Amino acid sequence: MNDPILFTERLILRPPVAEDFEAWAAFHAEPETMRFLGGVQTRSVAWRGLCAMAGAWSIRGFAMFSLIERHTGQWIGRVGPWQPDGWPGREVGWGVARAFAGRGYAHEAACAAMDYAVDVLGWDHVIHTIDPENEASIQLARRLGSRNEGPASLPAPLETFRVDAWGQSAGDWRARKQS
Repeated sequence: MNDPILFTERLILRPPVAEDFEAWAAFHAEPETMRFLGGVQTRSVAWRGLCAMAGAWSIRGFAMFSLIERHTGQWIGRVGPWQPDGWPGREVGWGVARAFAGRGYAHEAACAAMDYAVDVLGWDHVIHTIDPENEASIQLARRLGSRNEGPASLPAPLETFRVDAWGQSAGDWRARKQS
């Protein structure tokens, strides 16, 4: 399988590579960014996370994309399909580095990732696991057309995190795009 590369107006979405690590580690060290993403991580934990994400591309055939700003080539976040073992559903998740938040990048990338999940992976339902206090992600989920489907349970070691599954069917996603 060739690794997919998605292009939007301002972004490139591609599988993670080793050269992403410095920006990946900085992202995972940002307290505000990581507040709802499991907490700040050391470089060694961030490294294992990058390798797990890259490995999921080989094992599952999908994982989150590295999010690259087209005009600078800078790594700015991770967005895309995600379903580790024990996950409550097939998720399109997102995280944008704090320096790039508020520019609409998460929405732009999430739309491309939703298209990929539905049209390429053939998912019939997509969720987003969101902490009930994460207003920014709730707003994005609503903007994507997702609805709160209720509390969800994450697998260990994340089982103590409170999350709701926001989601929609592939049919709802397609219908929303056509209107």
